[in-house]
Amino acid sequence: MKKTTTAKTWVMILMGMSLLYACKNKQTADNPANDPVSTDRDTTVKPGDDFFKYANGGWLKKNPIPAAYSSWGINRVVQEELRDRLKKINEDALKANAAKGTNTQKIGDFYYSGLDTVTIEKQGLAALKTELDKIDQLNSIPQLLDEFAHLQTIGITTPIGAYVGQDAKNSSKMVLQLWQSGIGLPNRDYYFNKDQHSIDLRTDYQQKHLPAVFKLAGLNPGAATQATKKVYALETFLADSSRKLQDLRDPYKNYHKMTVAALNKLAPDINWKSLFEKMDYNNVDTVIVGQPEYYRAVNKALKTYPINDWKAYLRKNLISELSPYLSDAFNDENFRFYGTVITGRKAQLPRWKRVLDVENGVMGEVLGQLFVKEYFSETEKKRYKDLVEAVRTSFKEHIEKLDWMSQPTKQKAYDKLARVMPKVGYPDKWKDFSSLTVSRDSYVGNIINANNFWHRFNAKKLGKPVDRTEWDMTPQTYNAYYNPSNNEIVLPAAMFIIPGIKDENVDDAVVYGYVAASTIGHEITHGFDDQGRQFDADGNLKSWWTAEDSVKFTRRAQMLIDQFNGYSIYGLHVNGKASQGENIADLGGIVIALDAFKKTDQYKAGKTINGLTPTQRFFLGYSLGWLIQDTKESLSSQILTNEHSPAFMRVNGPFTDVPEFYEAFKIKKGDKMWLDPAKRVKIW
Repeated sequence: MKKTTTAKTWVMILMGMSLLYACKNKQTADNPANDPVSTDRDTTVKPGDDFFKYANGGWLKKNPIPAAYSSWGINRVVQEELRDRLKKINEDALKANAAKGTNTQKIGDFYYSGLDTVTIEKQGLAALKTELDKIDQLNSIPQLLDEFAHLQTIGITTPIGAYVGQDAKNSSKMVLQLWQSGIGLPNRDYYFNKDQHSIDLRTDYQQKHLPAVFKLAGLNPGAATQATKKVYALETFLADSSRKLQDLRDPYKNYHKMTVAALNKLAPDINWKSLFEKMDYNNVDTVIVGQPEYYRAVNKALKTYPINDWKAYLRKNLISELSPYLSDAFNDENFRFYGTVITGRKAQLPRWKRVLDVENGVMGEVLGQLFVKEYFSETEKKRYKDLVEAVRTSFKEHIEKLDWMSQPTKQKAYDKLARVMPKVGYPDKWKDFSSLTVSRDSYVGNIINANNFWHRFNAKKLGKPVDRTEWDMTPQTYNAYYNPSNNEIVLPAAMFIIPGIKDENVDDAVVYGYVAASTIGHEITHGFDDQGRQFDADGNLKSWWTAEDSVKFTRRAQMLIDQFNGYSIYGLHVNGKASQGENIADLGGIVIALDAFKKTDQYKAGKTINGLTPTQRFFLGYSLGWLIQDTKESLSSQILTNEHSPAFMRVNGPFTDVPEFYEAFKIKKGDKMWLDPAKRVKIW
């Protein structure tokens, strides 16, 4: 995914063909006010010392991180623009007085319920009384397991992480899968790491956050302290048997297909058949377990921890996860810990923005249908579909020229590349939300209904044919992804937006950097990174490389791992192994899109715009896509919990491996970004 499957056969564009729509459009003129890459540079910084600051520093100096955010940059600016558009859609729905059950009614009533603070404050925790009573009445392990099943159906975390997804080794099948789950901190390492950031965070969790949640739930201070100790001990036990971030990257080691009978032997104190049925997963005969040792630990925990400990744990999960939709006391504490302590945000967004963001998650495609109708033209869609094919052609040429890959592997790589399915802009078929119930009565009630809707939506896939038309992102999402099981790239309409400038006025150089390199080339390269390369053209986890080629790839990838292991901030080193897939995709996207750009009329003409050559504009366009700055807390959390490197490293890191970068900006030995040629990584 940029920011992270039966494939149809797609015909490759004729080799050398580069008729891209952008070439026919009005290009960026010599006018800095209309140029997205020339005005926001910090020219006091040498490009060879810190290109990220050179490219984006002017803008970052003028745009400090607002109090309500943990990061600020182009992604947030686009999001603000999108929110304004969605706000109008919601306000129109509020005025429409639409018939019950229509999409317009659901949009308007959801928005109303989220803004109705009088009702939200009046209801307080009483809105969850029915659910809390169910937890209070538990007195045995079988009842506890039944409650696990029920909470799963309304979207609340339990130690059982069950979902329906494609079988990695047979992508045409939808099967039940189990993944590690159950902890309250962002990552299992927070429970054990010795760095000061982790220590401070877990100290707050134990001494402030958990006690506050229990006091809000009605416990006196002594009882809240005791409940905190029980919950933290239980979560630490589960975390201790959870795998580290980098260990979750190996698809083979996280694939253990077994019968339900075998699962009963793995965790014998759980009646799995009964549990699955109560989770709406019927007629299950086999299941894929990601981390068997975790489920052995869950089984042991059921026998080790008293029922009252589990009840405290479930109360905390229910209240904590629904706190953003409850009265201010609950929402404020939830934000204090998860917003401020973890990510460094100093204030919350205005309520209308928070409600819109939640609504996007609940029924984003309902909004998306209205969004694309008004804000994404067929002309733009064609431009970016053509851009996909230009990048695909360039990637094929790169494979042809590889001196480390054998012909047998190349032939299969060509096939996989040709069958990458691009989904551009918005879905051809929209999801059906007719069974989603939305009213003005209760905001948190709407959330519970929505969680149940999505649970049922997922559960109904079990045993059904894979719907390869489905999107897992909405058109108004500023992001993109590659799905290895479908061998597809998904590129939402919002991903192409550059704030303040019409698409038709952006020159090819910037578009190739901003979109072709950082998004399209990045996502296609994910099909050939350390994880994606292990899936074949049909999306199945299957070895299709020769053993020798796999070794050669791994050696080259290790160079990139070592390179990023050497980067650090705030005393924390980047995890080069955990982030290698994203780093491979960044580097691959840059070099592949750059060669595609070299076929355009703009590159061939070589004309400067605002004093910048076409190649310089390409690199600046790519950097524009990572115009982001983060709080210290957010960056620290990202390094510990996320497979993506910090934004500035995603510019400076891969650029040091690209020869054309050195040429374009006259980078010389002695500059801080200089990397000796022998140490420069070349994979694709």
